[in-house]
Amino acid sequence: MATKHIQYETSGTCSKLIDVTADENNIIQQVFFLGGCNGNLQGISQLVRGQHIDDVIKRLDGIRCGAKRTSCPDQLCRALERLKQSETF
Repeated sequence: MATKHIQYETSGTCSKLIDVTADENNIIQQVFFLGGCNGNLQGISQLVRGQHIDDVIKRLDGIRCGAKRTSCPDQLCRALERLKQSETF
């Protein structure tokens, strides 16, 4: 099975980097966050594994963290959008 991978540097969140791998059908295989709220981000990583990129974006896009304009789930959507556009396997 072919996969595509991205390391996305976040902006405006406590996490600093999101590492995502998806297969050729845009099904998320794994997600790792560097920094941020460890327990919450491990939970998000487990919940999105096996999900289609578009479904995750629909559910998490635009979520804010307090007064911030973004959140770790929202930044995950930015990473997934970039990964989805990638044609490299």
